Amino acid sequence: MAEPVRMCVGCRAHEPKKELIRIVRTPNGEIVADAKGKTPGRGAYICRKAACLEKARKSRALERMLNTPISPETYASLAAAVEAADG
Repeated sequence: MAEPVRMCVGCRAHEPKKELIRIVRTPNGEIVADAKGKTPGRGAYICRKAACLEKARKSRALERMLNTPISPETYASLAAAVEAADG
């Protein structure tokens, strides 16, 4: 059985799901990085690189995928999660 593949909203590369970070808009509207990939809500995937998160921020791709505006504070917390996953 083939491993699921998802697209990074930053660089638009197709990667195995396990190699990407899932960003979720929870039912109560909170935007969080989902380490386990099981949090309920609308999700988008991003590579484990700060450059991909920056591309997604500049192009507003993450906001379009999650159908909500994202604050600079939320981007800062997402950047910390990406850095932790990359390190």
